[in-house]
Amino acid sequence: MGAALVLGTAISQVRLIERTFMPYIVAFQTVPKVALAPLFVVWFGFGMTSKVVMAAVISFFPVLVNVIEGLRSADADQIQMLTVFGAGRFEVFRMVRLPSALPFLFAGLDIGIVFAILGAVVGEFIGAKEGLGYLLLQTNYNFDIAGMFAVLVVLSALGLIAHVIIRFAHKRIVFWAEEHRVIGA
Repeated sequence: MGAALVLGTAISQVRLIERTFMPYIVAFQTVPKVALAPLFVVWFGFGMTSKVVMAAVISFFPVLVNVIEGLRSADADQIQMLTVFGAGRFEVFRMVRLPSALPFLFAGLDIGIVFAILGAVVGEFIGAKEGLGYLLLQTNYNFDIAGMFAVLVVLSALGLIAHVIIRFAHKRIVFWAEEHRVIGA
């Protein structure tokens, strides 16, 4: 996710980087990530590394897109005011662009963390001897419906816990942002 933050910042700030990298990033995003899992096992082995890479690849794009859109959503009037008062690019970034991007960043992290869990499970489907993905496959092969539901409940709980942690951090760090709620939903 750190790579998504750095690349998203570079893409949003430098037009040449956007024109150079975005077509490749979008093309890579269209590749089914499940199809990449066997390649990651071949490249990185059956250990933890292939699962971490799989989780990172799946969670990369939501964070990247939200960082780019968040940094571009900065108020043009605030940027113009700072520029008139002599602020440089770094001051504008620090005082306007970054604070306006934080709600978007947390939205991307919220989606990305759930996708990361999915990526880890998919990575365990392909090449693991332990873990929840492996256990899910074993219960499936054994037609152990209760065991499958138990693993799914644990995965749901992990996703819920990760979501709550991200929301807690969001409320603590981006305390000034308005919460958007759907009324009547």
